[in-house]
Amino acid sequence: MIVLGLTGSIAMGKSETARMFRELGVPVFDADAAVHALYAEGGAAVGPVAEAFPGAVSDGAVDREALAARVLGDGEAIARLEAIVHPLVRDAERAFLDKARREKAPLAVLDIPLLFETGGEGRVDRIVVVSAPADLQRERALARPGMTQEKLDAILARQVPDAEKRRRADFVVDSSRGLEDAFDQVRGIVEQLTAMPGPDRTRE
Repeated sequence: MIVLGLTGSIAMGKSETARMFRELGVPVFDADAAVHALYAEGGAAVGPVAEAFPGAVSDGAVDREALAARVLGDGEAIARLEAIVHPLVRDAERAFLDKARREKAPLAVLDIPLLFETGGEGRVDRIVVVSAPADLQRERALARPGMTQEKLDAILARQVPDAEKRRRADFVVDSSRGLEDAFDQVRGIVEQLTAMPGPDRTRE
């Protein structure tokens, strides 16, 4: 099984690209969805987050807005949060890959927003980066509810620049030319990788 890492900076169209892989029958692990589950009532991250960030948990679940306000722009706080969340997400990721292997999937996708930032390259066989021009990225991001220029700048400061991501990618999906064109690009990637199976180099 080939493990494909899917990543891209904020508002590049990564979530839509992940949906396209699913539509083509490829199993996709969504790291953001895993975090949502960890933050939900009864989730494994709720207790540790409450201890590390008093006031960030409400009604038994992590209040994502309150937590974001606590860590935004604070590198030390972000590192503490990541030390809690990342190992739990990795556990969920391993369970996903084990299931995909049992089901003999030829290809599986790990949708990881901070793939490069967290050193995730060693856990995948190939990397897809979703990209778009910077002006379109900014327009998309600022159209999101609650997004401000300050928040966007803080997020971008934590992310590897798009040009560097594209340089390090095996495949680049250009999301600026419409959904149909992007779907054709994704289909081409799937066809290429499933026709040329390679070793699974993921690490525990």
